[in-house]
Amino acid sequence: MTNTREYPGTFDEIRDEPEANIPFNGGGKVKRQIRLVAFDDIQLTTRPQYLVKGLVPRVGLTVAWGPPKCGKSFWAFDLGMHVALGWKYRDRRVQQGAVVYGAFESPEGFKARAEAFRQCRLAAHHKPVPFYLVPMTLDLVGDHIELISAVRRALDEVRPALLVLDTLNRSIRGSESDDKDMTAYIRAADAIREAFGCAVLIVHHCGIDERRPRGHTSLAGAADAQLSVKRDAVDNVVVAVEHMKDGCEGDTVVSKLEPVKVGTDDDGDIISSCVVVPVKGEAMQTKSNDGALTKNQRTMFSILHDAGPHGLTLAKWNKATREAGIGTKRKADLHDCRSALKAKKLVYESNEHWIAKREEGKST
Repeated sequence: MTNTREYPGTFDEIRDEPEANIPFNGGGKVKRQIRLVAFDDIQLTTRPQYLVKGLVPRVGLTVAWGPPKCGKSFWAFDLGMHVALGWKYRDRRVQQGAVVYGAFESPEGFKARAEAFRQCRLAAHHKPVPFYLVPMTLDLVGDHIELISAVRRALDEVRPALLVLDTLNRSIRGSESDDKDMTAYIRAADAIREAFGCAVLIVHHCGIDERRPRGHTSLAGAADAQLSVKRDAVDNVVVAVEHMKDGCEGDTVVSKLEPVKVGTDDDGDIISSCVVVPVKGEAMQTKSNDGALTKNQRTMFSILHDAGPHGLTLAKWNKATREAGIGTKRKADLHDCRSALKAKKLVYESNEHWIAKREEGKST
């Protein structure tokens, strides 16, 4: 029994079977067949339900969240390369498949990261790697249909096993804290998941208190898996399974970032990045308070970090910080917080702009 239904408009509610061939025509209509399966035809599948055993479901939304500079983007890229190559990940079984990676925060810095992996891990590998980069910032809600179409054009009949959105903040138009904006974002991510029958990994920032993902709680409610990424007391990158539908929680993966010199730029300065290296043993439970940020410092840093790689002028940074409730009574609070962030080497000044250091690997 089938039923045909029309979806008008811009496809923001597209729900498609992975096998279907949807015509994308911008603002027209798309028809989808809805199939009903009789109870006697519902059969147990023996196909593995994981993409990476215990970490990422084969089909679904996974959120990997953490504070700035915790290594979450390096870790997501490393995980994606293991999927693309079909390599076991820390002795965990992996379902090999093509990977599409949206490097929305810093596509230029991603080139050094890819080169570091190539030099350190692929010296003896001479076959094409089914890994595809989206080197531009997107508005996922407005652009997800074109993204689906672009993936189909590039991969032809191959469906990606994993699509990474790094980060949510750099691919959402609107507010992460607004229920309508976040719901629209989730629906766009779901459309990608359904179009390809794949895993969608969303890399996301933490809230000000660093105890949960930033923004509206609907994201956590929609996730099939939620992973926290943090640094421990000795700067290891610790990924912990906080939530896993149909799976175990509490498992951890411990890594460290190993610096790699990948070349020199046109000025003769070194270009460097990092590769992710496994660490045996358990993570240290707490990070030293010497590097901890106060609530106001975290807020100031988040404002500057969210402004993007070009940063803000001092006046605009101060204005945004005051709107967040800091420095309204005592101007020295802004100076003190800014000085503390600079002392911790989290921010720097360049061409009359203040810029937050990001998880990238080029040094000059």
